[in-house]
Amino acid sequence: MTLFEPAEPDEPAAVSAGSEFDPAAPLAARMRPRTLDEVVGQDHLLAPGSPLRRLVEGDAPMSLILFGAPGTGKTTLALLVSHVTHRRFAQLSALNAGVKDVREVIARAKAELSRTGRQTVLFIDEIHRFSKTQQDSLLGAVEARHVTLVAATTENPFFSIVSPLLSRSLLLTLEPLNDDAVQTLVDRALTDQRGLAGAVTLAPDARSHLVRLSAGDARRALTALEAAAGTVLAEGRTEVDLPTLEQAVDTAALRYDRDGDQHYDVVSAFIKSIKGSDVDAALHYLARMVEAGEDPRYIARRLVVHASEDIGMADPTALLAATAAAEAVQLIGLPEGRINLAQATIHLALAPKSNAVIRAIDAAQADVRAGLAGAVPPALRDAHYAGAKRLGAGQRYGYPHDYPGGVVAQQYPPDELVGRDYYTPSGHGAEEMIAERLAQLRDLVRGSTKPS
Repeated sequence: MTLFEPAEPDEPAAVSAGSEFDPAAPLAARMRPRTLDEVVGQDHLLAPGSPLRRLVEGDAPMSLILFGAPGTGKTTLALLVSHVTHRRFAQLSALNAGVKDVREVIARAKAELSRTGRQTVLFIDEIHRFSKTQQDSLLGAVEARHVTLVAATTENPFFSIVSPLLSRSLLLTLEPLNDDAVQTLVDRALTDQRGLAGAVTLAPDARSHLVRLSAGDARRALTALEAAAGTVLAEGRTEVDLPTLEQAVDTAALRYDRDGDQHYDVVSAFIKSIKGSDVDAALHYLARMVEAGEDPRYIARRLVVHASEDIGMADPTALLAATAAAEAVQLIGLPEGRINLAQATIHLALAPKSNAVIRAIDAAQADVRAGLAGAVPPALRDAHYAGAKRLGAGQRYGYPHDYPGGVVAQQYPPDELVGRDYYTPSGHGAEEMIAERLAQLRDLVRGSTKPS
C-alpha cells in the first residue's frame, strides 16, 4: 500500500501539487502544476464553468473517475483537488492495497471529518485493478461523502469499474498531450526555478526528438529531459544535443534515412501503403519505425484507426486484429510486440478496403450539426419509469422478436430524418453481402416490403 497523509490536520496535504518544493524530487514531480491554470493539454476539462473547475474552485464535494493514458495528468489533478481545496490527501495503489487498507483510510477520514470538519481526498491509482469486492467497499464512504474519491484508470471505466461506483462519480476523460502541450511543459521545465532553472538549453533537433519520443506522455518527456540534462551538466556542458538525448534515454532518434525524412512522413507512408494494399511496403515502413525506436503504442493506435477508417465492414475482423495487436503491445512491449504489429499490418494490408464507415458517421454528424435532430419517436422512448405511459412513451412499440425474421416495420429516426441513408456499403469484401442485406432491411423497416 502507498499511503500519504498530512502530519497535522491544519497543514496542507503532505503530497500536493507543488505546495512543497523538494529539489531532490524527480523533475516530473517538481514540475507538477500548482493551479488549474498551469495545467496544459486538457482544455476540454478546464473551461470556465466546467465540472472540474467548479469542483476545485467551489470546493464542492464530488468524486471523480479520471480516465486516460499514462502521463496525461491524472495524479496531478488529484493532487490539485486536495491542495487547492485544502483537504487531506490519502493515496492508495490498487496494485498492493486490499479491502483492509481501504477501510483503514475511510475510518481515518471519518474521524477527521467528525473532529475538524475537514474532508479527505482519497486517490486510488489504477483502480481498474481493484476487484469488485474492493470497489464495493468504497461505496458507503463515497455515498455518505466521508471521502472525496479521485480514482485513476487507464482502462475503459465502463468495463473496469462497478456501475454503482461509476454512477456516484463524475467521469473525466483525459486526452494524450499533443506536441504543443509537451513542448510547453518542456520549455517550462527548462526555465522554471522548480525545474532546471536555465542551467541547460535544448538543441532544436533534440527538442523535436524529445517531443516525438514522449508520445503524449508528459512524465516520459520530463524524465528523459532530466536524464539528458544530468549527463550534460556532469560533463561541464550547457546544451542538450541530440546524441546526448539519445544516449540518456537509450533509444535512437527517428532518422528514417540519410536525408532525415520527418517522423510523420514515414507514418504517412506506412498507412498509405496499407491503404494501397502493398503489404511489403507497409512492412518496410513498420521495420523502419521499430528500428528507429518509435513508440509501439503509437503504431498500434494508427492501425486501430485505419482498421475502421479504411477497411471497416469490408473486413469486420480487421478492427479485432488491430485492437488485439494494440493490447498485445501494451501487455508485452518490444521487442516481441513487433511480431504482433507485423501480423496486424499484414492483415490490414491484405484486407478489402472500404471507407463507408467514416463516410457514414461524417454524414450523420453533419446532419446533427445542421440541426437535424428532432424528437425521438414516442414508440422508442424509455417506458421504464413512473408516468411514462401517461406521456405516451413506449406505446405501440413493435418488439422485433415477435415478428417474422426479427424485423418489424416502424419508424426509428426522428421525423426530420425519415428515409435518410448514411451507410452506403462499398461492395468490396464482406460489404458485398452486407449491401444486399442492408437493402432488404431498409425495405422491411420502412414498410416498403413485407417480411417473407
